[in-house]
Amino acid sequence: MTVNTKRLHVITWGCQMNVYDSGRMADVLAPLGYAPTELPEGADMVILNTCHIRDKAAEKVFSELGRLRLLKLAREAEGRKMILAVAGCVAQAEGAEILARAPYVDIVLGPQTYHRLPEMVARASRAAGAVIDTEFPAEQKFDFLPDAAAPQGVTAFLTIQEGCDKFCSFCVVPYTRGAEASRPAADVIAEARRMVDLGAREITLLGQNVNAWHGTGADGLAGLVRLLAEIDGLARIRYTTSHPRDMDDALIAAHAEIPALMPFLHLPVQSGSDRILAAMNRKHTADEYRALIGKLRAARPDLALSSDFIVGHPGETEQDFEATMQLIRDIGFAQAFTFKYSPRPGTPAAGAGMQVPEAEKDRRIYAVQALLREQQAAFNAQCVGLTIPVLVTGPGRHAGQIGGRSPWLQPVHAIGPVSLAGQVVEMTVTASHTNSLTAILKQERICA
Repeated sequence: MTVNTKRLHVITWGCQMNVYDSGRMADVLAPLGYAPTELPEGADMVILNTCHIRDKAAEKVFSELGRLRLLKLAREAEGRKMILAVAGCVAQAEGAEILARAPYVDIVLGPQTYHRLPEMVARASRAAGAVIDTEFPAEQKFDFLPDAAAPQGVTAFLTIQEGCDKFCSFCVVPYTRGAEASRPAADVIAEARRMVDLGAREITLLGQNVNAWHGTGADGLAGLVRLLAEIDGLARIRYTTSHPRDMDDALIAAHAEIPALMPFLHLPVQSGSDRILAAMNRKHTADEYRALIGKLRAARPDLALSSDFIVGHPGETEQDFEATMQLIRDIGFAQAFTFKYSPRPGTPAAGAGMQVPEAEKDRRIYAVQALLREQQAAFNAQCVGLTIPVLVTGPGRHAGQIGGRSPWLQPVHAIGPVSLAGQVVEMTVTASHTNSLTAILKQERICA
């Protein structure tokens, strides 16, 4: 048994997949004696797991590196070493530029190579120069990851698909994560079983285009979900992020037929204007999206929706923007993520003409957010008075309180014993808030 003698601090930015990746990097390094620590001060290794989606992502990385450099220098003055690594999508996109601007970085690795971290750490420890690995290796990294993993808790993330073949005009994912690749069903099920054995009751399946999963051993994502629903102890299944083009009839039927598949779906549309959707290379229209939502709601009437919206894509006019506002009004969302368009080097939209002025992008995103906040508040208010099954995840924010998740992913808080953690408990909602619900236990009756 390995004795943990070194401290590892991982800073994670971005999506749920990065959260999963950070956990797996810690798993890979555990046999080398690294144990997680909450603070970078005193750490033997610090990893920045980066995201390239947000505006000025690279500059934020370099700003954080400047802060970490001071900690690294302080340790060196004490005669101790700190290995500093940059991982994730910014590492993949920037590569050698990171080492040119921050030569004190020891390791730069892309999201497809973290299974090779032990080798990189060994090289960085014995050599004076930095290690860079941003290749897209022929082998699947998942084939080389250890079965042993640290428990994530009552709710867990499980990556089943990576990469993207869609090439939306604004997106760097195809360049930083590579082509679409899916894990075999047997591997996914085995990892899900291990997660359940470690205490997970809800698993969220992750992928850049998760509903494009085409691994062996099951007929599409719907078939995979059906197999996962047979695992004893797994109460809830979710998946994110989806693409409208990959939402097939079998998956829609799964929402109607599989009780463990939660009635909440994140399905990005990005814009309500057909002209902008075409410029984005989305390959669907606004009315096709509306029709798809109609089929989903017919299959699962209590389905709640989340989406992504980008305002200010090059060439977006006021008419295009109003089409987005109308689509939001037509469909209604329980929550959503909004972004101002910002150029990503190497993407088609970055070099396009008719860039929208920043002030106009600001005006539009404030309007979109205001409308979406109204819809979220209305959705939460509809839950007041309902008795709903809540998965208790642990202590709440206040003494005597427990926290949990509704079927629609809302945080729920109630007075109750922490011993209920990991159980699905019926609660009656008594109040709604901007981002959460307050409830009371219904006779402390526990659902299966």
